[in-house]
Amino acid sequence: MDESVLPLVEVSLDDQQLRLSTADACFLFPVSTAANGPGEREGSGCTPRGWHRVAARIGDGLPVNSVLVGRRPTGEVYSEQLARDFPTRDWILTRILWLQGMEVGRNRLGNLDSMRRYIYIHGTPDTEPMGVPASHGCIRMRNEDLLTLFERVPAGARVWIQQHSFSRIPCRNL
Repeated sequence: MDESVLPLVEVSLDDQQLRLSTADACFLFPVSTAANGPGEREGSGCTPRGWHRVAARIGDGLPVNSVLVGRRPTGEVYSEQLARDFPTRDWILTRILWLQGMEVGRNRLGNLDSMRRYIYIHGTPDTEPMGVPASHGCIRMRNEDLLTLFERVPAGARVWIQQHSFSRIPCRNL
């Protein structure tokens, strides 16, 4: 696929926002990135920075709030009762966009590899706060927002994760 026609996904760690730019639209969504802040090392619990691409799209067609473990649906649908039954689970819901680092020595290969760290953009319970760093390294989104993103982002789309605020660069169409 021609990369020049792919949408661009940008994540601002400072703003706790994800921006999707396509040929005809621009979307802003609140997100929650790592409670431990930015970082690339395996085991850090941090959100990796730099250029990534969507390596896999997982969960197409699943019901909203479907629970995924090990990138596979469990057959469960998230509920308050399920949350009470499994209070320590890190909930991965609805869809997964699995990220692969594109910068060798920064977020690809060795102990810096985003894909081997299982860094995703994924859904989370609607009771979880957005705009506040709280994840274990992934980029969490509201399930309805994730569905909007998922339907517009193919495998291979570029993802830029940066520390800085979007205020320096206005929302624009590609």
